[in-house]
Amino acid sequence: MCGFLTEFTFQTGALPSQDEFSTLLALSKHRGPDSTQIESGSQYRLGFNRLAILDLSAQGNQPKYSPSQRYHVVFNGEIYNYRELAQHYALTQLESHSDTEVLVHLLDVLGIEPTFKVLNGMFAIAVVDTKLNTLHLARDFAGIKPLFYGVSNQGVVAASQFDQVFKHPWFKNGLELCPEVMKAYFGYGYMQAPETIYKTIFQVNPGEWLSITADGVITKHPFKLFATKIPTALSEDEAYPMLQDLLHASVKKQLVSDVPLASFLSGGIDSPLISAIAKAHEPNLRAFTMAVDDKALDESEKASAYASILDLKHTIEPIHEEELLTAIDTHFKFFPEPFGDYSSIPTFLITKKARQNYTVMLSGDGGDELFFGYPRLLEVITHRFWFHIPFWFRRPLVRLANKLGLLSTWGPYHYKTIGDWVSAKQRYIFEDQLNAMMPDVPLSTNTENGWDFKSVSSGKRLLAGLRAYEFYGHLQRVLTKVDRMSMANSLEVRVPFLDLNFVEQAFQTIPRRFKSKPDLKRILKRMLSNYVPPQMIAQEKKGFTVPLDTWLNHQLHADLKKVIFDTPIYGENHLNVIELRAYVQAYYDKKHDAAWGVWHIYAWQKWALAHQLI
Repeated sequence: MCGFLTEFTFQTGALPSQDEFSTLLALSKHRGPDSTQIESGSQYRLGFNRLAILDLSAQGNQPKYSPSQRYHVVFNGEIYNYRELAQHYALTQLESHSDTEVLVHLLDVLGIEPTFKVLNGMFAIAVVDTKLNTLHLARDFAGIKPLFYGVSNQGVVAASQFDQVFKHPWFKNGLELCPEVMKAYFGYGYMQAPETIYKTIFQVNPGEWLSITADGVITKHPFKLFATKIPTALSEDEAYPMLQDLLHASVKKQLVSDVPLASFLSGGIDSPLISAIAKAHEPNLRAFTMAVDDKALDESEKASAYASILDLKHTIEPIHEEELLTAIDTHFKFFPEPFGDYSSIPTFLITKKARQNYTVMLSGDGGDELFFGYPRLLEVITHRFWFHIPFWFRRPLVRLANKLGLLSTWGPYHYKTIGDWVSAKQRYIFEDQLNAMMPDVPLSTNTENGWDFKSVSSGKRLLAGLRAYEFYGHLQRVLTKVDRMSMANSLEVRVPFLDLNFVEQAFQTIPRRFKSKPDLKRILKRMLSNYVPPQMIAQEKKGFTVPLDTWLNHQLHADLKKVIFDTPIYGENHLNVIELRAYVQAYYDKKHDAAWGVWHIYAWQKWALAHQLI
């Protein structure tokens, strides 16, 4: 893992000073503390902060030219199939065993697009084609690694961090907030690609590469997008052996490291499964678990039981409430962009403690999104038939059914389409409340990521759509949290569930039954039962969180009042500030219990203060 910064100008000699560039590059030093290097061409500049993982020698440093000197590259992440690619394409002139060298050789052999299409890993890449004077940007298919870029009259800036772009001289004095993205942030708690809160700064979509010419023409090319339709779907029984083999292959590839590696271990299903498979390939595997004071949230006892059965060398690291509270302000400083998931606080601390002994950790992220791990999906799938009834007629029927005790949900009453309902389930401030805060701004439904929810003709089709929505929606928030907090501590976190081959097979797999909680992640539970007793798997996971409601009402109350009620609201020209503050006050008056929605507003202000925007 690393951090990079790229400038590509449309005007010869128009690059800012190298001192300014170095200052911006230093913003991502925590992403790559091991070495820093800057190289320039006539119309571009590349800077790189390296976290050394593979081939710790200077051979792995960047920026790096291809052997022909045509391509100049910076690359953040890991290419897990680099050894297979080197063998397949007979790359016999390699001088190191780094994936970066394989990448630059492939660019000479294959060219831009074919190279991006054969990569299996987590990556953000910037390539300058010095022959055609073109900048190419590419991001891995799952969006594991971040890639931001800004477009100005002077040129393009691309970087691993949002703040490296909006603080750049080409942008910092002309920042214009995008109200639609602001409103989406207040609802969902993160910036959804490809937009950001600023109108001239963007994110490369997962599975997309961009080409930017010297005269400012930008062309987008999706090279890997899941979800727009259902191919021939396999049952879980049919897919099980293939998925099991692919997951083993993924974990085995992701165990390759020249620095200390361990696995996170919770009391759930996903990380124990990853740890169990990793143990099969690495007998000396170590596992790492966080213990918290609140027994209702603590999973260390169950994780310890997993570790004992799996014969893992296990470390339990206590994290006390006072540590969590003390870390809040520091952790906001490491978010280059506004972010509203409060589980980022324990994530910040557990990655900080893990980094004391390890540089790479395996994680179970992605299992929930690929294999229907969230109970909220059950409510949608079991009530889909209501959406065949016209909305005007459906509403009185739903009201009557609830009154008679025949129905226990109001989703079909409130939402015209299933897409509206699904989107609302990922928002933490209700639509009418968001509209009161920003009345003239349309609300993004976050359902643009490759699926049309208007068609609900079959449960199979709906399940495929729900998975696509979770993958390109909720998972992106999870990956943002893990990347920013782990990189704040110079720790690389790998996600074996998001191996390209495994995900492709998962998207071909539809569960036959999906009606109750035992159906959630059925196929992963089956895999885990090869290693642990079934009764352990049946126990519910407690979650990786903090007592937010208690904090907002007690420990954080004074600070929240200060930053929301006694401080100007960032972007207030686009907001009805009276309504925003009334929403927060209504929480304290017990008129609603949406602590998470209040946190989104608090986090917005804390981020703006951390970056001196207000």
